[in-house]
Amino acid sequence: MKLSTIEKSMAASEITAEQLETINCYTRRELNAEEVFVFSVILCDNEIDRDFEQFPKDSLEKLAELYKGKTGVFDHRPNAENQSARIFDTEIIAADSQNSVGEQYICLKAFAYMVRCEKNSDLILEIDAGIKKEVSVGCAVEKTICSICGADTKISGCNHSKGKEYDGKLCYYLLINPTDAYEWSFVAVPAQKNAGVVKGYNDSVKMIDRHEATFEKLFLADEDVIIAKSQMQTLAREYAQLKAFAKIGEEHTESMKHEAVRLMLIAQPELDSDIAKSVVEKMDNAQLKEFARIFGKAAAEKLPIMPQLVQSSTEKTGKNDSQFRI
Repeated sequence: MKLSTIEKSMAASEITAEQLETINCYTRRELNAEEVFVFSVILCDNEIDRDFEQFPKDSLEKLAELYKGKTGVFDHRPNAENQSARIFDTEIIAADSQNSVGEQYICLKAFAYMVRCEKNSDLILEIDAGIKKEVSVGCAVEKTICSICGADTKISGCNHSKGKEYDGKLCYYLLINPTDAYEWSFVAVPAQKNAGVVKGYNDSVKMIDRHEATFEKLFLADEDVIIAKSQMQTLAREYAQLKAFAKIGEEHTESMKHEAVRLMLIAQPELDSDIAKSVVEKMDNAQLKEFARIFGKAAAEKLPIMPQLVQSSTEKTGKNDSQFRI
């Protein structure tokens, strides 16, 4: 059984009294059959989509209830001007065939209506002509479960990457317990092959491997990439480590600058301290190290040789001595 995304629209004579009564539950005044354009649409199914995610049967059944009364827009732009149709009824359809993982193929079919008016005439014609055909849904789910290990990737993530095989078994995410249905939209390329879920799918975009999700890999990528939430968590941890290392590096650089200035002033007492600071301010660590080496030799020639742990005058006399003791 092959299901197209949008099925043949209904003529006014084909709209049943029961359907018209349901439609009028959403209108301010009662419409007659000649005023409405009705068509059916496959919103989503239990096939693994292009982003390697799947709605199980229970999720489709819950979406069937959530999508009643939801508005249809274009390209998922949720503004009033984009509203074009509204779902007035839904049903789950089971086919005689199986999906790619050996389960009975099922899909969520919705019935939508539009007002027959001049504004909608072109869209109605495009639907009848099969031009406007593909749709995509926008919804929220409570869990995304890894098909390999059963981990909820929205909470903890796992070591498996969608689209890869492990011991001959494909990894994909099961979209569990839908909590909200936002809208459904006419789109050019849906994420699902027969309908679609909003995930920004694009043929030129690739899914980056989970173990390649590093800032270096993303920077060197020669095309747009999609990364999963678990990969974002990996990048967040890498960012925190890099931030900590950067702070240590900054503190070390400041320490080297201070030491370079100190040695310069010892070697050249007549040099203004502000000038010395400006000289080393833009140096990198290698330059600072070489600077300290050169002025360290000069400074050593001007300093008296004394033990490293020499007793300070404060320890001897009990008086405060603010001068440096090298």
